[in-house]
Amino acid sequence: MATEGEYESILCVKPDVNVYRIPPRATNRGYRAADWKLDVPDWSGRMRITAKGKVAYIKLEDKVSGELFAQAPVTEYPGIAVETVSDSSRYFVLRIQDDNGRSAFIGVGFGDRGDSFDFNVSLQDHFKWVKQENEISKNPQGAASGPKLDLGFKEGQTITLNIGQGKKRDKPRPQGVGGFGLLPPPPKGKIAPPPSSGFSNHNTVPQTGSSETGCLLELDSSNSNTMVQSSNPSTDLWGDFSTSASSLPPTTRQEKTPNWGQF
Repeated sequence: MATEGEYESILCVKPDVNVYRIPPRATNRGYRAADWKLDVPDWSGRMRITAKGKVAYIKLEDKVSGELFAQAPVTEYPGIAVETVSDSSRYFVLRIQDDNGRSAFIGVGFGDRGDSFDFNVSLQDHFKWVKQENEISKNPQGAASGPKLDLGFKEGQTITLNIGQGKKRDKPRPQGVGGFGLLPPPPKGKIAPPPSSGFSNHNTVPQTGSSETGCLLELDSSNSNTMVQSSNPSTDLWGDFSTSASSLPPTTRQEKTPNWGQF
């Protein structure tokens, strides 16, 4: 039963419900709503279902003033406090009680099947919760009493961790001289220096008889505006051009010889 300190919650409210006086049940068969005077209900009002602890209360109240007409304490469902009829899903039989402990059976009915469905479901949900609470109270340990998962290491059991060993480590790095990844030095030998960006190769005089003359001539031959003067006229490589220049008019011969770009 409910205690004085427990909070009362509202489970369901239906604004329209009819109450009927029902004849006593003569046989063991269920109640039939067809035996009632459905066209002339004995009382009409609203129904409010509340819960206080594990007990549900079906209260029949006046629509305007909220005055209590009757109430039916329900300790289990389905049970003797609320019974269905055999010929309709919109009508039920309630066992109402007063403060003195006297009880009586009345019939209640809803005009809409949706209201009777909500009435039924609200009682089912409440006593489903009551059943769960009873199971928890019988076994307060709950899941803690079940087998526990042992995640500890057994005796002699070890674990290996590979840290920082990715797939990229498998590929060997290219090694150079000394194993530091540097490029090898160039081969030994004399390499002609590149022409300076600030100075051109004009008036370059090769030394006859020297082994380096050929290299200088090869560099100068790529530059069409370069004139090479030789101290020895007989060895002048540009003799052919000098002969052709002698046949030019005097004004042409007086021009500066480095301007070979006109040819």
